[in-house]
Amino acid sequence: MRTMKRLLGRTVLGPLVLGLAALGVFALPGSALASTSSTRVIGHVYLDGNTAGANTVAAYNRAPDGSLTPAPGSPFAVGGAGLGKGLGSQGSIQLADQGRYLLAVDAGSNQISVLQTNQDGSLTRVPGSPVSSGGVEPVSIAVHDHLVYVANDGDATHSANYTGFFLTGFGQLVPLPHSTVNAPGAANDLGDVLFNGNGTKLVGTEVASSLIDSFRVDGLGYLHAAPGSPYAGQGLGAFGSEFRPTNPDQLFVSNPHNVGNDVGTVSAFDVADNGELSSIGASPFADLQNAPCWVAITPDGQFLFAINTGSGTVSRFSIDRSGDLTLLGSTLVNDQGGVGGTDPTISPDGQNLYINETAAHGLAEMTIKGGNLTELPGSPVALPASITAAAGAASN
Repeated sequence: MRTMKRLLGRTVLGPLVLGLAALGVFALPGSALASTSSTRVIGHVYLDGNTAGANTVAAYNRAPDGSLTPAPGSPFAVGGAGLGKGLGSQGSIQLADQGRYLLAVDAGSNQISVLQTNQDGSLTRVPGSPVSSGGVEPVSIAVHDHLVYVANDGDATHSANYTGFFLTGFGQLVPLPHSTVNAPGAANDLGDVLFNGNGTKLVGTEVASSLIDSFRVDGLGYLHAAPGSPYAGQGLGAFGSEFRPTNPDQLFVSNPHNVGNDVGTVSAFDVADNGELSSIGASPFADLQNAPCWVAITPDGQFLFAINTGSGTVSRFSIDRSGDLTLLGSTLVNDQGGVGGTDPTISPDGQNLYINETAAHGLAEMTIKGGNLTELPGSPVALPASITAAAGAASN
């Protein structure tokens, strides 16, 4: 949040300045689930509350129509501490080991919590959790198989960094020795960290400095900066990012602003074997909305959704084989006072998009059909009363 204020101080990111947070959502595979009521449960959605003091994660059961109901016992204490405000990042909560474990940042205590996911959607702390994040104020987590990297935002006396871990089969998060790499931009700057689909590349975004950090990942899990990294973003505030699920060499990054106006764009990059980024086609692609801060791509790689926090809309793009984007239109998010959604997640079956609506104290539920979105009746589903600012969401 400090990054957003320092970078822009504009109406486009007003919702973030007011304390809205990114939502981390995950959906679990249906084979791991059990029905606890007359409504069949096919997955779950999890939300890192970044709760002040004792941090919590809220859990929801996902029905076949995509609607959500709170899981019994939710929200669950995770052991670390939150900040009680939005993080302004993407990816602060992730599933790991085929959904067996959930990893969540505890930004207030500089820790990462590891929780076992149970069939009924409940969460159980793994012995030894939480663990130190390897820096100050963790904001985002990247997971590939058992390799984990955390983006630590830093503060006035600590550099922002990326730190690696190994997740054991029993859920212990073990630091990867000598893996920490300082981010070249300013502290309180990191927006996202993520692996590509085969774990050979890792990218981090730096919001205030509008930089993209790109790395090659070697066989032992260590990072090697790409030639020319960090790369200048193609707009102001390089932020939310996603690798294409069907092509590990295509990367998409949101740019909340452009110089001279508040209309955002989405960039598309080819990523070489050494991590070097090159622009695709006519990138960046116009979003025609205000502050596209978070992005999500359908599992089939055909559609990208950009969450426009300033406009209270979701922009819908199709993606062609080469990675070029075509804007299909925008869909309103059911919001309060013009404040739009923040961090999104898409269910693994590609049928539903969920968006944090902290201003409405709810979680928006949308169905996906082709490149179109339709909000479900009764959306948004309420957030727990104890959660005042969600930090991220994940679904399975």
